[in-house]
Amino acid sequence: MSNDPISLVVDEPLRVSSDVLEALAAFRESPKLELLPGVDTRAEKKRLVPLLDQLADRLLAGIAQNPSKLWVLKQFQVALIQLQNEDTEAREHFGMDLEHIMDILGIESSDGLLAYYLGGL
Repeated sequence: MSNDPISLVVDEPLRVSSDVLEALAAFRESPKLELLPGVDTRAEKKRLVPLLDQLADRLLAGIAQNPSKLWVLKQFQVALIQLQNEDTEAREHFGMDLEHIMDILGIESSDGLLAYYLGGL
C-alpha cells in the first residue's frame, strides 16, 4: 500500500457545467483568506493567496477535459504539499477555501486528503 494519500481517493465523475466554470472563475477573482486571524496577515496572504489562485487557474484550464474527483484532488495535492510548513491557522483557513472549491465542484469528501495535509483539521 502506498503512503501517498491520493491513493485512498475514490474517483468519481464530476458534472462540469458552464455554471460550475463561472462559479470557479468567480472564486478565482474573489478575495481569499479574509478571515485569517492575526494583527497583520499580509505576509501570510502574500504566500498563500497565489497558491489558491494557481490552483484555481489549473482547475479552470483542465477540469472540462478532466472532470473527475481524482484529477481535482491531485491538483489540490500540489498546493497542499507547498503548505506543509505553514502554521495551523493558515492551514485551517486555506482548507476552508479548498472546501469552498469542493462545494463548487460538487465534491462531498476529499477521502482524507485534506486531513492528511492539514493535520486532521
